[in-house]
Order: sequence, then structure tokens, then C-alpha cells
Amino acid sequence: MSPVDTELPPLFPFAAIAGQPALRQALLLAAVDPRIGGVLVEGPRGTAKSTAARALAELIPAAPFVTLPLGASLEHVAGTLDLQQALAGHAVRFAPGLLARADGGVLYVDEINLLPDALVDVLLDAAASGVNVVERDGISHRHAARFVLVGTMNPEEGALRPQLLDRLGLCVRLANVADLAARQAIVRGRLQFEADPTAFRARYASEQAALAERLGAARARVQGPDALPWSDAVLQAAAALSVQAQVDGLRADLVLLRAARAWAAWQGDADVTPAHVQAVAELALVHRRKPGVPPPAAAPATAPQVEPPQARSGDSPAQRHGDAGADWGALPPEPVGTVRLAVPELLAANARAAAKKA
Repeated sequence: MSPVDTELPPLFPFAAIAGQPALRQALLLAAVDPRIGGVLVEGPRGTAKSTAARALAELIPAAPFVTLPLGASLEHVAGTLDLQQALAGHAVRFAPGLLARADGGVLYVDEINLLPDALVDVLLDAAASGVNVVERDGISHRHAARFVLVGTMNPEEGALRPQLLDRLGLCVRLANVADLAARQAIVRGRLQFEADPTAFRARYASEQAALAERLGAARARVQGPDALPWSDAVLQAAAALSVQAQVDGLRADLVLLRAARAWAAWQGDADVTPAHVQAVAELALVHRRKPGVPPPAAAPATAPQVEPPQARSGDSPAQRHGDAGADWGALPPEPVGTVRLAVPELLAANARAAAKKA
């Protein structure tokens, strides 16, 4: 086979993806911290789902991009007994699957809603833990499988069960681009890329390099014992948003915290704040929110302030310093006008009226 036959086509650069800011943000967050649990991208055909996933892998050094075919078996994905080795040498050896190949990179699953539930369970377990465990066919084997899971689906073709939806870290719901100027810009960029991929990629080379460097720095900041910590205010913000969305369980809180830390690391901020939680809230809650519960119209008391912004002169010391025992949002008492009612006279008048009717 000639080198031309094995050469991969050039990738559309991540820096050139336009018109999908939420998609870019979700993919970058998952790349910063794969423990978030992957990204589910819902949307109609032709909304750059696969293009963005492939482009993300290029930002991670030496990252493999592995595509899971729709008809893949559980053994093909998780790995199984190497039959050839077993028959030839009477040895039990493990044959790695797609999860092992995807370690350190991106695992792309198109039409994830059409996969068997058992297969999705294996994917989600490995994506959340970073480890794939295989115990069958006389094999007990575990290996690293820390990858960014990107699953895409068209809602018109079916939905995932709520139990599986909840286990996917972030979710982006794309819509067709209706703005004429935005559509023209996207199409123009795609045509320029197809006409001369090398020149198009060269135009975004410096921006691509900056994104890759920034991603590497952010990934380093969320790992190890020196990872950015969460304050009580951040924990409270995540809890308030989860309660407001009426989510089941505590997975939403954990995803919110990890995503907020990843966003703070991506922004280069020194601390995780409630504002970071608010910035990633919809990505973590849109697929977990109970049906019928509307999303917040504005930033909902997301970041319950431990300390009031301004202390009034008449506040008690506990109110001025944000006493943890006080109800958040409670206001100090203020004088209001009162009206004195002539209760005895009113009762007497009612009695006289009743006597006349009798």
C-alpha cells in the first residue's frame, strides 16, 4: 500500500469552529478533566458534532481518536481473551479493546442512543473511573482507560434512558443556525478549508498552538494534590442549582463542581468561585432537570453569598459576618408603619347590629 493510501485527511482546526460556543466550551471542559464523565451532543444533522470531536483530539498531545462503530460487540469494546494466543501457546492473555486504544485520547460514539444499554454502561463506567475492568472468559484484567467520551445523537432517532443520561457528565443541545450572517460565515470557512486545507490550517496555526498550550496548562492544574479546591460557597452554589433543577441523586453536584474547577483552570483563575459554577450550570443540568421544571431565567441565587455584600449599621454581628446559622437571604428587621384598631368599639358595634337583626 502506498503512503498516499495511508495518509489521513487533514482535520478541520478546532480554532476555526464557529457558531457553536456551548459545544466548544463543553468539549474543552471534558478535555481539561475527563472525570467529568464525557459530553453528550444532541442536535440535527450537519451541526459540526463529529467535526468538533475530531478537532478536539488534535489539541491533546499524542492523543488517539477512536471511533466506536454502531455494530461493535462488548468484547470489541472492552477487550476479551486472545483466542489465538490461547490456542497456540496454551496461555490466557488479554486482547485489548477500543477502550484501551482510546486511553489518553478521545472516544467518539456516534448515535450513542442506538447502542445497547449494556454497552453504554461499560463506556460510562470507564469514562467516569478512568479504568476498564474485564472479568470473564477466565480473565480478570484492569487497565487504564482515561479518555474524553464524546457521544452524539439526533433526538429524532430516539432517546437515551434517564439512567444513562444522568451518567453522562455534560450535555449540549444544538439547534440549526438561523442567523444568516452566521450561516454564511460557517459555510464560507468550510468551503475555504475544502479548497485548500493546508493554507486554511496555516491561517489558524498560531491560535491552535495557543489553545493546545492553554489546555495542557489547565489539565495540569486540576490534577494531583495541588488541584484547585472548592470553597463552602462553591459547594453551596452547586447544591442550590441542583435543588432548583430537582435532579435525582448527587451526581449533578459532583459534575457541577468538577466542571466549575475545569472552567476556572481554563480561565487561569486562582480560585473556583460560584461564578464558575454558574458558567457551566446549564451544561451539567440540561439533561438532568426534571420534566416541567423551567431553566432559570437569570442567575438564580446560584452563588449564595456567605457574607452579605453590604453590612447595614443596624445589623447584628452575626448578620454582618455572614453567620452560618442564619438563613441565607434573610434580611434584618426594618420598622414598618402600624395602624391601631379600635377593637373594643368594633366588637360593640357588631353586637348592636346583631341585636337589631334578632
